[in-house]
Amino acid sequence: MSTTPVWLFDLDDTLHHASAHIFPHINRSMTDYIMQQLAVDEGQANALRNDYWRRYGATLLGLMRHHDTDPAHFLRETHRFDRLHNMVVFERALRHRLKRLPGRKIVFSNGPSAYAHAVLSVMGLRRSVDSVFAIEQMRLQPKPGHRAFRRLLVDHKLQASRCILVEDSLANLKAAKRLGMRTVWISRASGCPAYVDAKFSSVLALPRALSRLGFSSRATGA
Repeated sequence: MSTTPVWLFDLDDTLHHASAHIFPHINRSMTDYIMQQLAVDEGQANALRNDYWRRYGATLLGLMRHHDTDPAHFLRETHRFDRLHNMVVFERALRHRLKRLPGRKIVFSNGPSAYAHAVLSVMGLRRSVDSVFAIEQMRLQPKPGHRAFRRLLVDHKLQASRCILVEDSLANLKAAKRLGMRTVWISRASGCPAYVDAKFSSVLALPRALSRLGFSSRATGA
């Protein structure tokens, strides 16, 4: 293939290890937010948070649908971090590895834009990626919903066949594969579904994926 790929990177638990500190903090913040806004106890708030996440793919969508929650306020209040630089766990060699990948690099995250940019700044990756496509750009319709993918493709004038989605979520990878994207699963789990083209335990291994995905490491072009 003569054209270069377009890399679509999930952020949390893909480019950095969000499960270590970030996700527990966000979950607590969401629970506290629900308790305050809906005047419920912690058990009820946790139940709503998990129920809406399972039913709608995002807690926010359930709160908007059933409680008229303001999305901007929710995202701002639940993604506050006093010491973000102490919470982001990532591979220090990542910036160097990303430079070895030909083509555009877009962060495609269900998180809010301000949060994504802040995490990338902590990691020293702001200049390593070309753009961030966050939940606001998805019009609050998160992955794996097809509208999130379609908006990304339209807004960035991309062909799905040139895109490589790098993700920890199988649901998101399956949706990408249906659109004709190539897929890379970042996971230490055993096994690998048919809709995953390559699997690695770390994003540091991505330069090895190019030939397997049908691209040349010397490919040039926009």
